[in-house]
Amino acid sequence: MTTALLWLNEAEVYRQALERAGFADRLDIQQLRNEQQPSAAQLAAAEILLARQAPPGLLARMPRLRWIQALTAGVEHWVSRADLHPGIALTCARGTHRVQMPENILGALFHLTKPYAQASMDQRDRRWVRRVSEPLAGKTLGILGVGEIGRELAKKASALELRVIGTRRAAGPVAQVDRIYPPEAIDEVLGQSDFVLLLLPLTPKTDGIMNAARFKAMRASAYLLNFGRGALVVDADLIAAVRAKIIAGAVLDVYRTEPLPADHPFWITEGITVLPHIGGLDVHRDEIVANLFAGNMGRFLAGEALVALVDRVRGY
Repeated sequence: MTTALLWLNEAEVYRQALERAGFADRLDIQQLRNEQQPSAAQLAAAEILLARQAPPGLLARMPRLRWIQALTAGVEHWVSRADLHPGIALTCARGTHRVQMPENILGALFHLTKPYAQASMDQRDRRWVRRVSEPLAGKTLGILGVGEIGRELAKKASALELRVIGTRRAAGPVAQVDRIYPPEAIDEVLGQSDFVLLLLPLTPKTDGIMNAARFKAMRASAYLLNFGRGALVVDADLIAAVRAKIIAGAVLDVYRTEPLPADHPFWITEGITVLPHIGGLDVHRDEIVANLFAGNMGRFLAGEALVALVDRVRGY
């Protein structure tokens, strides 16, 4: 029997997915809630760990651990650990936001160009104000980091007659993307875009990539949308750029510190919309990740390559 430690409050959803996949008789499934700590016996036996995070040094106390399944697409909190030795395979939840994230990003684009938020406030005051929408058709959406979410978004955005451009490490065309640029050509994308969308992973190279110089490379009428990682943006530089009208504004869904502290200037900066990290939330989120986990479990038990395997050098 292979011991799998499911260390999260929603563990039962993942257990059921493993059982449906036919692995119940091959696994010793141990379940823990977030606030509980594994016993010495559990640490000694576990070969597989499914968890949001683990205390520093804990992995070093798991001598049989061979695979960690993360619950998120971003894994910087895992790859930066000193106790994550090379013999442990790390897989992420890449691909599980394919539907919900693009829809929420489109929602942000509509929020910026359609007067529904203002109309809702007018309704509260029983005030009749006719407002004119800004069309999305003909605008340019620049995506920094065209991965699976970016590709899915491009399909939906092209149906709205948006022109889509973006950056990507891998060369070659992407369907519904007008042009792909290398990461070194970010400023070219910024200069052409009406909306700049951040979908980059957080790595030493991308930390603070959107700084004062980059905001100056954007159009004065352009908006920044960050649905990637909070640390991609230099907070003070963004606030200064919006206040000085260097860019038109921003919609943010991720932050360096979450929850966003009540005294953070983002809350009160006119032109910045604060979303509480809802981009990837889905009522079926755990079921989606559980199916990914169960599929990978079959590969693990068969000695096959895992999907969504993290490249430790790249950091994602």
